[in-house]
Amino acid sequence: MKLQQNSLLALYSLFEFAGDPMRHISAAEIAQKYRVSPHHLAKVLAELARAGIVQSVRGVGGGYRFTANARRLTLLDVIARFEDVGSGTTERGGRTPADRALSTVLTEIDEMAKATLKSITLATLLRLSQHKAAGTEEVVAAGSDRGSRSPR
Repeated sequence: MKLQQNSLLALYSLFEFAGDPMRHISAAEIAQKYRVSPHHLAKVLAELARAGIVQSVRGVGGGYRFTANARRLTLLDVIARFEDVGSGTTERGGRTPADRALSTVLTEIDEMAKATLKSITLATLLRLSQHKAAGTEEVVAAGSDRGSRSPR
């Protein structure tokens, strides 16, 4: 699955904010870390602020901070704010049995991807990142906010 730039920027930003929810982080700091346009990132952060996921703090020491619940906010919640998830294959015409069969399979794949994104929270993503940094892997349990470690 390939995500649009806005979705990726939102996820990168939320990853930073949720990792230290009390800290105010500027758009420029995140833009520099991920080597993206600060102007473009500011538009994404404005959308996250309108959604109540982050709070914008003005002035000296300002920036953005995470205000959502990382254990409830799913990847689907974030991605769906920036793109249409799981609807790319429903209208294929279906003139022949092969067209209809392929459309059925691709629609099912879209629905599985959507269900997976809905089952993974930001907290799970943060935990997975910590395990990756420590050199261990974590299996993300669908429908659960807990993963179990798995040997590599």
